[in-house]
This record gives sequence, C-alpha cells and structure tokens, in this order.
Amino acid sequence: MGQFSATLQERGYRLTVQRTLILDIIESIAGHIGVDDVFGRIHATYPQVNVSTVYRTMELLEQEGLLTHTHFHDGAALWHRAEEGHHQHLVCERCGARLDLDLSVLEPLERELRDRYGFAPNLTHFAILGLCRECQRKAATEPIAG
Repeated sequence: MGQFSATLQERGYRLTVQRTLILDIIESIAGHIGVDDVFGRIHATYPQVNVSTVYRTMELLEQEGLLTHTHFHDGAALWHRAEEGHHQHLVCERCGARLDLDLSVLEPLERELRDRYGFAPNLTHFAILGLCRECQRKAATEPIAG
C-alpha cells in the first residue's frame, strides 16, 4: 500500500479499487501531475475508471494536504506533492519551458499587496508568464521582420 492510500485509510476514507489504482498511479509520477496523465495511464488498463473519479481523487488529496495545485496559462491545473514545498512557476510563452520559483522571491510583492491594498494574496496557484533566458537570447539575435 502506498503512502497516499495508507494516509487516507488512516483518516477514515474508503479505499475502493478505483481509488487505490488512481493513488498508485499518482504516487508513481514524479514532479507535476496532470489529471489527463493519470487518466491516460489508468484508462488503457481499466476503462471503467472515469476522468471525474481521477479529478475527485486529486481534489481529495489536496483537501487532505497531500497535493497542491497550480493553474497554468492554458487553463490546465497541475498538482505536485505538498511535501515538495510550495513554489511558483515561470512559464515561457515561446517554448513552453517551466521553471520552479521559490516563493521567497515573491515575499516583497506579498508585503506590498498587504500594506498598500490590505489584501492577503495566495501566490501559490498560478503561473507567471514571460520569456525564458534562451528565448530572450534567440529573440535578441533574430533579424527584425520587415
């Protein structure tokens, strides 16, 4: 039994066959975890598992503090293990590269939003778009279209 299964069972949740299969797949994925990725891995072998069951299982894991999610610019949500710590994502609009950003970099912004606007932001659930170093370099050396 995997860590997620054991934790949910200890907390009184029922472990159906479908839920156990989903949890095993989630635990086998390193880094960011997408619903479609989990569903694709499970559906080929167990077509009776519905994508909504995968989604609800991931939401349950987040509710229980085992996963956290981020919304990316394309509207997709990706999860990662909570034990990996909170971090922000930098996404290159040109090549799609994703970089993790330590939330401590955003602390001055968080303080400014609190002080100036009395607003307590949650800076963990979105991605920051821009150009990565390599795409900036390429853009600087490309001829101007004209």
